[in-house]
Amino acid sequence: MNDGLTLDQIHLLLTVADAGSFSGAARKLRRAQSAVTYGIHKLEEQVGLALFDRSGYRPVLTEAGRALLSRARRIAEEAAAFRDQARSLAGGLESELTIVLDAMFPMPRMVEALRAFTDRFPTVPPRIFVQSLGASTELVLDGTCMIGLLPLPFSDVPTLRQYPLLTVQLTPVVARGHPLAAIAGPIPTDVLRGHVQLVLTDRSALTEGRDYGVLSAQTWRLADLGTKHAMLLAGLGWGSMPTDLVEDDVRLGRLKVIQPVEFDDRTAQLVMTAAHLASRPLGPAAQWMLSHLRGDASEPMPGGE
Repeated sequence: MNDGLTLDQIHLLLTVADAGSFSGAARKLRRAQSAVTYGIHKLEEQVGLALFDRSGYRPVLTEAGRALLSRARRIAEEAAAFRDQARSLAGGLESELTIVLDAMFPMPRMVEALRAFTDRFPTVPPRIFVQSLGASTELVLDGTCMIGLLPLPFSDVPTLRQYPLLTVQLTPVVARGHPLAAIAGPIPTDVLRGHVQLVLTDRSALTEGRDYGVLSAQTWRLADLGTKHAMLLAGLGWGSMPTDLVEDDVRLGRLKVIQPVEFDDRTAQLVMTAAHLASRPLGPAAQWMLSHLRGDASEPMPGGE
């Protein structure tokens, strides 16, 4: 068998199959019908199989032809994607878009942005990382990610250019069966100290030895927001969660909102920013994503130049 198959032969096979006749394919391809018939004959000769049954009024795919047709479509689709991506790269478009999200960043906002991004840049695959606290920032600082969606305290780095995006509201909650759930009204800090607080943490040097919103003397440190949520539901401690993530749990009675005395506006609100290295120019796709997330409405924050 001759392995010198061409994309034109693949295209010819697909066109005849879709048109249902050699004459229909010839009109679509603007070729002579004899050229189409000859091209299919040569393809069958090369693969050593009859691809069309010509015994009837119209050519019909043989069993072998049907089996190979789906693979031929994939080859044609991959070839088209190859051409599109090569054209995009030649025009300066990135080969991929890398973004790191802090665990607190609202996922629906990211999903909406990715849906719009894929429509706009179908040849640029996104790669999404999810980390907590300083670990998110480090992926931007070391160049792993082009854009970081980070809490303000961790994007406030001289080498980063940062833009405010949104504010995440945090709510302190505890399982209904937890002792703290039985306390009505404000809870003094000395009472909280007697109970485990579930706290997000990471292994990065940026947050080593630093605590944020920690009020209890006993802490369980977790690197994953989903794990923290599960442990809260299990009654293993109390902790703060993004309000939108626990609304249903509170409404259904699985969790109860508590009122630590020291839980003020500074602790309850977390400003999220988009950040990138000031020294690393963003490509067209990354610039579009940044503008989309910002809504083209904000300027870089001071200190990020």
